[in-house]
Amino acid sequence: MFFELIATIVAGFAGAGIALLLNKVLGGRLPRWITPVAAGMAMLATTIANEYGWYGRTAAALPAGLEVATTVENKAFYRPWTYIFPFVSRFLAVDTATMRTNEALPGQRMVEVYAFGRWTAPQSRLVMVDCAGGRRADIARGAEFGEDGSVDTLAWRDTGLDDPVVKTACRGS
Repeated sequence: MFFELIATIVAGFAGAGIALLLNKVLGGRLPRWITPVAAGMAMLATTIANEYGWYGRTAAALPAGLEVATTVENKAFYRPWTYIFPFVSRFLAVDTATMRTNEALPGQRMVEVYAFGRWTAPQSRLVMVDCAGGRRADIARGAEFGEDGSVDTLAWRDTGLDDPVVKTACRGS
């Protein structure tokens, strides 16, 4: 966030500098208001580019085994261009590299799901996925495991096999 603020400020100075240079080359024929307008437009363009580039940069930097399951696109009335070109503001990623299975419960998998959001720290949650039943459940802290490795205190949600987390965790089974 700090670096994006610095980039926006630098872009403002660069836009103003280009306007001043262009005015000098043209012999002072441009109106005086062109310099602050150029600075503002450069700052706005930099901010928009950072908004739209965040998801691509973040997804490309994910470690091996972390697969993007779903994205959430953002639209806002104060950003009218987002109705035509929405940008990704959040996404969920499933850690398939550390996925755990249990021979006693062959259709179930325990995965770590990470929630990434613009301007927020990533959050992780341990999730049990039932590939055969098309359902998933969050594993709370202090969950107790049975003798066969099952978790007794799960609140299963029937999400179907089309749920992005279920689909990503169960791929290949």
